[in-house]
Amino acid sequence: VQLQASGGGLVQAGGSLRLSCAASGRTFSTNNMGWFRQAPGKERDFVAAITWSGGNTYYADPVKGRFTISRDNAKNMVYLQMNSLKPEDTAVYYCAADVGSYYINIRSYEYEYWGQGTQVTVSS
Repeated sequence: VQLQASGGGLVQAGGSLRLSCAASGRTFSTNNMGWFRQAPGKERDFVAAITWSGGNTYYADPVKGRFTISRDNAKNMVYLQMNSLKPEDTAVYYCAADVGSYYINIRSYEYEYWGQGTQVTVSS
């Protein structure tokens, strides 16, 4: 599975961005997918994840109610809609694929494939 994230940019606090992750590979529709982020000098943190069918999602507490993860298996795409952005959301955002898991995982080491990351900067 190859992943490519896009859609990052510079936005003012309170604004919105939609990240996209394009996946290649025939097994995409059977993989749970996740978004993680990493701010300078910090560890890579879990943001959101979605099961292979799209039937279940899970969010980190800091983004609950503001971010929405979704997927389109027909297009091999995963999205992260980010609303009400805050300066503390500034980070490089990565999409990742978790191959073979039934339940959603929130630890980065559970994910086997990673995109290259896209920078999100929120100004105050």
